[in-house]
Amino acid sequence: MSGEKSSKLRRKLRLTIIVDKSFEELFSLKFNLVSLFFVVGAITILIIAGVTVLIAFTGLREYIPGYPSGSERRMIISNMQRTDSLIMEVKLRDAVLSNLRHALSGDLPIEAFRRDSVAEVAHQQISLSEERSEADDEFRKRVEAEDKFNINAADGLDDTRLEMMFFFPPIKGIVSNKFGESTGHLGVDVLSAEGGRVSSVLDGTVIFSEWTVETGYVIEIQHDNQLVSIYKHNSKLLKKAGMRVSAGEAIALTGGSGELSTGPHLHFELWYSGVPLNPENYISFE
Repeated sequence: MSGEKSSKLRRKLRLTIIVDKSFEELFSLKFNLVSLFFVVGAITILIIAGVTVLIAFTGLREYIPGYPSGSERRMIISNMQRTDSLIMEVKLRDAVLSNLRHALSGDLPIEAFRRDSVAEVAHQQISLSEERSEADDEFRKRVEAEDKFNINAADGLDDTRLEMMFFFPPIKGIVSNKFGESTGHLGVDVLSAEGGRVSSVLDGTVIFSEWTVETGYVIEIQHDNQLVSIYKHNSKLLKKAGMRVSAGEAIALTGGSGELSTGPHLHFELWYSGVPLNPENYISFE
């Protein structure tokens, strides 16, 4: 029986196409069942491979029911990044509430009140030494005389003058991470969609516009009165070092570049005379 089956599979067959009226032969093909199976199998495999390639590497996959489109995938990624930022904000608020509960119960956190304690001790020491010696008076007069010819001292800004200045918001959004000098976060993180417009807060000159490993695309602007503004984690820089910019002028596009970035946002810093300032004291981001 096996021999008969084998002979049937190897039996030569002919496929012929002829004209009905004239019986003219147009096409003829000889084959057996084994070769037919191989040909059909090869064609099936090629069709499956071609469909797989089209679905995997072209936009046709978006037409498959249940498969997300490019915009939906970008939205999913953006929502995941925003969720991470919100989780970080919730953790920070939980930490503040925990410290507050410790403070109310009498178990004061040392780190939270260290600066106030130092300031109070320094104030007490000053109040205890109200009497000044002649050497102290002479030293004070010498310092005051030198400050008369100090350009930086003459043009310096105090908190009152800073609050009177108008700072153009670099970008509008939710502040996800606030300024914390004690924690080493010397600026604010403002959430923004990818490609948002970043504007200069004041007139000034670009002093740095380059890529850095940790903070991605960074641009720094020197303003008048010893003020410097810094914009980090951008996706693209629109200005180069040495260029003059005006307040409100576009200087970069927001992004999430750099190893320290957790998603699309702007890390903004404001410095005065080498000292970091809390930008929220002078700029409204929302």
